[in-house]
Amino acid sequence: MTTPTRVLVCDDQILIRTGLVTIIDAQPDLEVVGACGDGQTAVDLAGTLHPDVAVMDVRMPVLDGIEATRLLAGAGVRHPVKVLVVTTFNLDEYVYEALRAGASGFLLKDAPPARLLDGIRTVAAGSALLDPEVTRRLVGRYASRIRPAEDAPQDIPLTPRELEVLRLIANGLSNSEIAATLVLSWETVKTFVSRILTKLGLRDRVQAVVYAYRQGLVT
Repeated sequence: MTTPTRVLVCDDQILIRTGLVTIIDAQPDLEVVGACGDGQTAVDLAGTLHPDVAVMDVRMPVLDGIEATRLLAGAGVRHPVKVLVVTTFNLDEYVYEALRAGASGFLLKDAPPARLLDGIRTVAAGSALLDPEVTRRLVGRYASRIRPAEDAPQDIPLTPRELEVLRLIANGLSNSEIAATLVLSWETVKTFVSRILTKLGLRDRVQAVVYAYRQGLVT
C-alpha cells in the first residue's frame, strides 16, 4: 500500500483551515499531519512532522507565508518542503514574492476542492501547480518586477528548440498548449520541459518562468 502524502496546512482563518483539513484528510492518499495559523508555527511543525507538502496562506501573523516559504523551501534549505500557496489572487500583492521564495505553485482560495487535491498531488510529485490561465495573469501582473540579472550568462546551455519551449513556459502555456503551438506530441514536450529544468538546475516550472525573465528571454 502506498504511503499517503503528508500535508501541513497553514492558514490564519480557522474556518478555511478547518475546511482544508477536512477536504484533504478525506482522501486515502493524503494525510494532514499538522495545522496551524501562522508561518512561524508552520516552520516549527515542519521541523518535527516532516510533511511532504505545506499548503500555505500568504497573509498571516507572526511570520507571513512568504518568509515561511523561504525558510521551508528557499535556496540553501537542507531538507526543503514543497509549498503550495493558497491565496486570494486579486487581493494578494505578494504572490510573486512567495514563488520566488521557493513555492512550487499557487492556487486560488475559491478553487474547487478537486483542484486543491490535484494541486497537492501535483506538487508532491515534484511538478509545479501552474494553472495556465492563472499563470498568464500572474505573469502579466508581476513580470514588470522581474528585471534581467546583471550577471546573466551570455551562453544559456539550451538548444534553440529548448529555448523556444522555455519562452512558451514563461508565457504561461501548459504542456498541451505548447504541443499544439509547436506541433509536437505531449510526451515530447514533457521531455523537453524535463531536460530544460535539468540543464538549468531548476526545480519546477515556476523557477523556469522566473529564470526566463531574469535572463531577458521574455519581457
